[in-house]
Amino acid sequence: MLKNPYFWICALFWLVLDQFTKVAIAQNPNIQDLVIWQGVFYLRYITNSGAAFGLFSGGSNWLKWISLLVSLGLVIFGFWSSKLSKWEQCGYGCILGGALGNGIDRFTKGAVVDFLDFRLINFPIFNFADVAINVGLVLLLISLFQSPKQSR
Repeated sequence: MLKNPYFWICALFWLVLDQFTKVAIAQNPNIQDLVIWQGVFYLRYITNSGAAFGLFSGGSNWLKWISLLVSLGLVIFGFWSSKLSKWEQCGYGCILGGALGNGIDRFTKGAVVDFLDFRLINFPIFNFADVAINVGLVLLLISLFQSPKQSR
């Protein structure tokens, strides 16, 4: 039986969602300011050669290797770890799915495809890989507050 099944399910779910949506957006690159909720949320196709929030713009060469190392580390962690709670499995799985999603973009396109534009608070444009990483971090924080019986 596969160790840490929730880890692998979450990683696969977020990777597929991320790549599917990026392909759909990239096939329609003329999507600019498609209104989902006026004044709040839009779809806007851009590419980001940097890290989160456009930091290190043009740094995709070294960023792709970091994505690869993080992804490989998490895959090894998923195979070798035992006694992870469901919260931890899902948290690490989400982070792996996000790291793989953005890593694939960096290796195949040289930049990450971003398209979720949350303008209510003037937030930088992002994608589902970014959402997955943040969901994973929240799940890991939740795991810290679980009773010892539910966690390690």
